[in-house]
Amino acid sequence: MKFIIKTALPFLCVLFLTNCGESKKLVSTKNNKSIEPSIDKILVFTKTNGYRHKSIEKGVQTLKELGASNAFVVTQTEDSLDFNTANLKNYKTVVFLNTTMDVLGTEQENSFKKYINDGGSFMGIHAACDTEYEWQWYGKLVGAYFNGHPNNPNVREALINVVNKKHAATKHLNDTWKRADEWYNYKEINPDVKVIMKLNENSYEGGTNGENHPIAWYHEFDGGRAFYTGGGHTKESFDEPDFRKHLIGGLFYCLGR
Repeated sequence: MKFIIKTALPFLCVLFLTNCGESKKLVSTKNNKSIEPSIDKILVFTKTNGYRHKSIEKGVQTLKELGASNAFVVTQTEDSLDFNTANLKNYKTVVFLNTTMDVLGTEQENSFKKYINDGGSFMGIHAACDTEYEWQWYGKLVGAYFNGHPNNPNVREALINVVNKKHAATKHLNDTWKRADEWYNYKEINPDVKVIMKLNENSYEGGTNGENHPIAWYHEFDGGRAFYTGGGHTKESFDEPDFRKHLIGGLFYCLGR
């Protein structure tokens, strides 16, 4: 009887954890011990050479909070020299959070391209599309370039049509999502991106993309994968439960979860 209890105990412990809703999978070892899987590392790049969003620090804080509850660690940098092959290998995903204008030199661009070519992933938030206009490869990676936004006020309420609710970034949303943000218009939209949300231009003034106005998308690109969302101009955005779930869903796609 003692032998049966001893051999069954590891199985019962794993079963207990599973039934209690434990989100982290346990990995068995030869001596019947269990270890947690390694934590993913994410590099958040916030360098600006144009307009600097006041929400950047709030965005970084939010991503760190999401990481603490979803098994990833966030490192923030504004140093373009961190974009070298040796350093980028440490990260599962690179996030451009409200970057603006030219933020990488030629050597850093080559290292970042190699990172994506080797299977890395990229997530762009809001002004990530207002970045690297002279580097067309980046434009295709992020999926489009900024082409203006409404003014006076630039932040206004609008309706978003959720056109793909199967993606991790949208599965928690209703068919229509009403929220306030600074709504970008886009140019040079990569035709290969898979759009998951579109703006309803009839719900606000200042849209120039017409019926086909993407506001969030994803795609596989040049060996890696990328996700972009147009939200995230305001500090308040990062306190919205639905927007936070939208962000974590995008990160899960990038992390391959």
